[in-house]
Amino acid sequence: METVAQGMLALARGRDLLDRCLTDEQGVDDFGYDPELTDDVLLAPLRQLYGKYFRVDVEGLDNIPAEGGALIVANHSGTLPLDALMLQIAVRDHHPAHRALRLLAADLVFELPVLRTLARKAGHTIACMDSALRLLERGELVGVMPEGYKGLGKPFAERYRLRRFGRGGFAAVALRTGSPLVPCSIVGAEEIYPMIADARPLARRLGLPYFPITPTFPLLGPLGALPLPTKWTIRFGEPVRTDHYSPQALEDPMFVHKVSDEVRDTIQETLTAMVRERGSLWSG
Repeated sequence: METVAQGMLALARGRDLLDRCLTDEQGVDDFGYDPELTDDVLLAPLRQLYGKYFRVDVEGLDNIPAEGGALIVANHSGTLPLDALMLQIAVRDHHPAHRALRLLAADLVFELPVLRTLARKAGHTIACMDSALRLLERGELVGVMPEGYKGLGKPFAERYRLRRFGRGGFAAVALRTGSPLVPCSIVGAEEIYPMIADARPLARRLGLPYFPITPTFPLLGPLGALPLPTKWTIRFGEPVRTDHYSPQALEDPMFVHKVSDEVRDTIQETLTAMVRERGSLWSG
C-alpha cells in the first residue's frame, strides 16, 4: 500500500509539473520565472547533455559576483542555441552561489506558443533594454549573446570569428545600472552542427532567420538533427566595472560603443587563445 501511495503522489506531482510547464500562469516574478520547475524539470535533461555529452569544463566562475546585478556577455554559435542553455547550467550548478542566469532571448522564441511558455518559466525574457534594466536593477544575473542570429547561424568556415555586437545596447544597460560586464567565451559549440550552407529561400518561407544545411541534416532526417558530441569549455573573464563613469559619459554613443568593442575584443582574443590551446575536438 505504501508503494502504491508513493506512486500516486509521484504521479500527482508529475501532473502538476506538466501543468506548470504548459500553462501561462504567472511565476514568482512578473517575467513568469518558476525556479522550482526550472531546476527540477526543465534543466534536468539538459544536465545530461552538459555533463555526459558535451563534457563541459567551466573556468573563471569566481569572476561572477556572488550577489547583485551583473551582465554576462558571451559569444553565440552552434545553429541551435544550446550554448545559451549550457551557460545557464554552468552558472546555476557550478557557481558557489548557484545563481540563476536570466537569459535575454530573441523575439522568435516568444512567438512560438509552447516554447515561449517554457522560456518564461526558465527565467528567460525578450532581449530589449527595458527587460534588461529591470532585471539588473533588482540585482539579477543577466546573460546576453549580442551576436544574435548572425553568430548562431554563421557558416562553419567562419567559426570562432565574432560577428558585430549590434549597437552596443548591452553596454548601455550596464553603464546605466552600474553593473559589471563579465566576458564569457564558449568553445565547442561551433562544431555541433557544422553549417556548410544556408537554404535561404526555404528559411524565408518558414519565417526563420536561416535554414541550416549540415553534413548530416537534412540528409539523415531526424537523426541528422543530433548534435555532434564535441568537448566544450566555458571561460568567464575578469569583470569590467561600469560604476565609476560620469553621467556625461553614459550619454555619449561613441563611449558606449567603445565599451562594447572592448568587451568584444576580449572575448575574441580569449576564443582565439582557447582554440589554439585545446587538444582534440572530441576530448579537449
